[in-house]
Amino acid sequence: MKIRRFFGKDMREALKQVKDELGGEAVIMSNKKVSGGVELVAAVDPAPNNTASAQTSPKGQLHKPTPSLSEVIGDDIPDSLQALLAKQHEKQHSQQGASAQNYHKASDSKQAQVLQQREAQRADESMVRSPAFVESMSDDIALENSQAASLTPPPSVLEPDQMDTIRAELESIKNVLKFQVSELADERKKRHNPTHHYLHEQLLGMGLGSKLARQFIDFLPHNVDEKQGWKYLLNLLSNRLHVGGNDILNQSGVVALVGPTGTGKTTTLAKLAAKYAQKYGADQVAMVTIDTYRIAAFEQLATYGRIIGCSVKKAQSAEELNQLLYQMRNKKLVLIDTAGFSQRDARLIEQLNEYETGLSVNIRKYLVLPAGAQYQVLNQTVKAYHSTDIQGCIFTKLDECYSLGEALSVVIENDLSLSYVTDGQRVPEDIKLADSANLTLVAAKLYKKYGLPMQGQEPAVNAGGL
Repeated sequence: MKIRRFFGKDMREALKQVKDELGGEAVIMSNKKVSGGVELVAAVDPAPNNTASAQTSPKGQLHKPTPSLSEVIGDDIPDSLQALLAKQHEKQHSQQGASAQNYHKASDSKQAQVLQQREAQRADESMVRSPAFVESMSDDIALENSQAASLTPPPSVLEPDQMDTIRAELESIKNVLKFQVSELADERKKRHNPTHHYLHEQLLGMGLGSKLARQFIDFLPHNVDEKQGWKYLLNLLSNRLHVGGNDILNQSGVVALVGPTGTGKTTTLAKLAAKYAQKYGADQVAMVTIDTYRIAAFEQLATYGRIIGCSVKKAQSAEELNQLLYQMRNKKLVLIDTAGFSQRDARLIEQLNEYETGLSVNIRKYLVLPAGAQYQVLNQTVKAYHSTDIQGCIFTKLDECYSLGEALSVVIENDLSLSYVTDGQRVPEDIKLADSANLTLVAAKLYKKYGLPMQGQEPAVNAGGL
């Protein structure tokens, strides 16, 4: 047997070389793609036994001989893979010539058409099983895949702005789905217990945060009616509100009032100083301002000092504040008025940290919040002072409120202690101890008067006395 290796730039050229050198009886042993073209291994027997239609294996079993090159591709080499398939199909069709005669014998043209389709299907299946066809198809498919891969850019090639757009769209879809799911959950809860759903809406209308309102509803008995449930929820609100008592006026030391601009820190400081002077004497209390930003801040505090009869000083640096506190060490209570900035201004916190550096005394800080501010404003203000050790808070401008639930919700959610409330400009009359039950009642009355479409009486603001 004569075995040779052939190289060609494509299958057509390689097969032509095999036929030219070994003849049409050559047998293709293997083929594979190599660099620059195709490699074929072909063999031919100088004295083939062409008369034998079958050979006997060592085990006595009959098997068909390996098809020759002429049987695979015919006498003429086709120009393309499509022509090769057509040639093989034509050869198979000629081998089935005997079967084709049955088509002409069929009297029913429809039956002949069905038989012809079946024979064509068998011919196609036998052609697909051909080794040369399988190898050539594998090579063509691999070539087409490599070309497609080189033309199609991978997903990672996308521009950054395109990725940002995709992320934004996905985030938008996610938010819409969350909203739809929450709406479905609300509808299910509404159908399950309409009374609970109604009372939950009442708490939200009063100004409570959604998380706190849901906690209160979870504690509500299942079969409670509207009136009893509302009283139960107000009692829960009152019990959750933590009041600090008269801790500033009952304890000696240094106290600083902090908070954003316009919250009434200076007026509140004067009210506390006047209350303390009435109880212990004006010589036992002093006021200090470190507000060097607001015009006439010291003059306003000095005016209150002359009315009360206590000393008032100004410190423009941490060293001056330390010296003043040392000079006032015999005072029972020293009240410090700080500068007011926006809750988004970093200087608001930095000033306190700078003035506390090197101090030999401990300063107790109380956060002053306007009671009628929006929920987000109050919550962001508390977060701005998260790094500061806040002892408690004071509500101001209670007489200007149209809703009090927001302020109460922020205090409860941030676990703050509420010490005092102010409800006017008079010094020292308009400052009172915080009372949880009274504040809850005021919040409910404000909601009844301004939050519901009904008329009511003006809520009487009275948070107790000192």
